[in-house]
Amino acid sequence: MLKTLAFAAALSLSVAGAALAQAPNDAQIAHIAYTAGNIDIAAGKQAIAKSHDKAVLDFANEMVRDHTAVNDKALALVKKLGVTPQDNPTSQSLSKAAAAKLKELSALNGKAFDKAYVANEVAYHKTVNGALANTLIPNAKNAELKSLLQTGLTLFKEHQMHAEHLAATLK
Repeated sequence: MLKTLAFAAALSLSVAGAALAQAPNDAQIAHIAYTAGNIDIAAGKQAIAKSHDKAVLDFANEMVRDHTAVNDKALALVKKLGVTPQDNPTSQSLSKAAAAKLKELSALNGKAFDKAYVANEVAYHKTVNGALANTLIPNAKNAELKSLLQTGLTLFKEHQMHAEHLAATLK
């Protein structure tokens, strides 16, 4: 749990740091959002491969399905707008922290894996939702990008509630 909180803190700091240094532009926001989605897709796929708990598997499949759908919409939007998502320190920090989290979770099995995966999903969604609401959406200049991020935030708040409910049942 402590490492989950450390991951969430790293995400918060990296997004907040990017916002404090200079507000992210739309190309950076697109890259951050897409990277965050890919991180949850990878985590979901790991859970699908490792878990034997039906509720955890259902949740992981939902994460893969929903985050893939949002990322597909994001790719279509940036293509339509002729924008190239721009890698940035926040995206890089997210990717580095996610790789460490996947490695940590790979060492766990059974109920220990399920609890750690779901706890991470709770923390991750809280942090990403905060970043969307407080940094990414307010700084997005393009109306279509802002709308996509707002739609994503609505969906990801539902993911957070689902993860919190699931975490309560795994205790």
